[in-house]
Amino acid sequence: MILKDELELSVTREKLVELQEQYEATQKETGGNQYARELTLRSLKKLINQLTEEIARYEAHVGDMR
Repeated sequence: MILKDELELSVTREKLVELQEQYEATQKETGGNQYARELTLRSLKKLINQLTEEIARYEAHVGDMR
């Protein structure tokens, strides 16, 4: 996905914060299925990395235009 404008950038940043909070909360969990928790953490990390890259690409592109 390529961010198109400042609104999409803002929404993506909000999503990133939510995912990071969810990642931290999941790390702190103790009960339940350890395997399922590890899969969830991997999935969350992948999404976090993807959004971080999208933000960086957008910022680099906007920076090139200035």
